Amino acid sequence: MGRIDREKKTIKLMIEIYCRKKHGHKKGELCEECSELLEYAHKRLSYCKFGENKSTCSRCPIHCYKKDMKIKVKDVMRFSGPRLIIYNPVELIKHALNK
Repeated sequence: MGRIDREKKTIKLMIEIYCRKKHGHKKGELCEECSELLEYAHKRLSYCKFGENKSTCSRCPIHCYKKDMKIKVKDVMRFSGPRLIIYNPVELIKHALNK
């Protein structure tokens, strides 16, 4: 699995956790707002200028997210990041090592 695919998997997992806990949706289901955010994040990752050589988005010199989406993603990461230790510790370790 390449870097972009891992990033897509991680953001999907984080958004699913966020939507389940904040919006009350079942596992594997997303509300319209979270679906839109996931689609946007996957699109940005697919067109990343750095491709497989990218760093984590927080360390990237180019911020390609629109301001409102950037705020939403930060909220999701702030909420879901610590919870990854419970829901998927392996993914958390992989994400932490990529920083």
